[in-house]
Amino acid sequence: MCGIIGVVAKSPVNQMLYDGLLVLQHRGQDAAGIATSDGSKFFMHKAPGLVRDSFRTRNMRNLVGNSGIGHVRYPTAGSSCNPAEAQPFYVNSPFGLLLAHNGNLTNSEELKREIYLSDLRHINTTSDSEVLLNVLAHELQAAANGFKLDDEAVFRAVANVHRRCRGAYAAVVMIAGYGLLAFRDPHGIRPLVVGRRDVEEGAEWMVASESVAIDVSGHRMVRDVAPGEAILIDLDGSFRSRQCAQSTVQAPCMFEFVYLARPDSIIDGISVYESRVKMGEYLAEKFRRTYPHADVDVVIPIPDSSRPSAMEMAHHLGLPYREGFVKNRYIGRTFIMPGQAVRRKSVRQKLNAIHQEFKGKTVLLVDDSIVRGTTSREIVMMAREAGAVKVYLASAAPPVRYANVYGIDMPSRSELIAAHRDEQEICREIGADGLIYQDLEDLKASVAALNPAISHFETSCFDGNYVTGDITEEYLSGVENQRGEGRGGEVDDDAQLDLNLVVGNQD
Repeated sequence: MCGIIGVVAKSPVNQMLYDGLLVLQHRGQDAAGIATSDGSKFFMHKAPGLVRDSFRTRNMRNLVGNSGIGHVRYPTAGSSCNPAEAQPFYVNSPFGLLLAHNGNLTNSEELKREIYLSDLRHINTTSDSEVLLNVLAHELQAAANGFKLDDEAVFRAVANVHRRCRGAYAAVVMIAGYGLLAFRDPHGIRPLVVGRRDVEEGAEWMVASESVAIDVSGHRMVRDVAPGEAILIDLDGSFRSRQCAQSTVQAPCMFEFVYLARPDSIIDGISVYESRVKMGEYLAEKFRRTYPHADVDVVIPIPDSSRPSAMEMAHHLGLPYREGFVKNRYIGRTFIMPGQAVRRKSVRQKLNAIHQEFKGKTVLLVDDSIVRGTTSREIVMMAREAGAVKVYLASAAPPVRYANVYGIDMPSRSELIAAHRDEQEICREIGADGLIYQDLEDLKASVAALNPAISHFETSCFDGNYVTGDITEEYLSGVENQRGEGRGGEVDDDAQLDLNLVVGNQD
């Protein structure tokens, strides 16, 4: 999962891109990059780490031009520690292209062979984003009329990208001397939205992963990029779009609404915050059915993503809502954990219990999801140590039983606590007195209620149904082996998905 942004404006865009990446920081914390264009020439700076640490005044001064793209990276393919895999990626032929990509191609190995043997192009990293860029470059060259590029050729090239590439991809592309191209895969798995701002000189445009980037820049939300659609904005600010896929099914990733997106974002016409409130409503009804005699004193969220669900759950159950944990907002991500003792320490560095809210009480803890279970076990233990008499745990998401292959770096199935256990076994494993998960149909209903036009969702990590239809057991085993080798088999589950952690001085 990554964050992407593209801008075409009437004045320098370096600060606008930087500010946009800051509010998309929750989507990736391993690397950041910005590339700008003054028309015919590109300027780029990218580096490992957070946005605020990657750019200095001298870097920003060098990013000249009125158009550009940006990227914050959370790796799901390739190496997290290789600076060469920070984005945007660049190729100089044909026309000069810069690309930033969010998602994951599921046929990248096949495409690499095609690119080398048929397209005669060389891939220099293990990133599938570089594969996507080279496929697009080849298709642009094939579609162009000699050395001249036009809109028709660009849209035809994107159509051929859809024909060749499978998986999840939302991308922004700068074409030297031409403009900004943005497109989304035919299933619309990863989000992409368009905003507009009218200034005296004309229209300015922004394309971003989430609407928050559009809000903070002073643009107004226009709409989402449709699945399979391509958006083309030339350097003068003229806007064109075309549906480039032969068939589309809108199936946005459910985990965006459960956890990944900021609550103040709107994705595919759905308020992330309101969807999480609805999740709490359904979860309250299930808790009432499952534990009708539970004498709960207080509902406490596990910060931060679960707060809307926890508040609504408390409201429907007629129970007090309290903040029982304080999150340390100045600790960096602990990505590779050498052992269980260090994992436990990292959870306690991030969260601290307010003892007064637990002492002598039966508490209902609410989390957005449970992945590996290490963090849940530690938090239940913290609640007991703070004096809780009984501890119930509710997950706003169903059990995570399967690997995600569309751009979320979840552990392998062998590491998922729910992969081979039922709810009673999981409850014993994490040490809770009671446990409930959201039912998948209730989760879908929570989100679909806010936009009835969407009837399909990408829910593979919950039900094992992969919407692209090309995922085999052999493929899953290969992905899991690659992830295990990349981490040495020792990773904190909280670090896997703790992307809402706010780091550094926010003043």
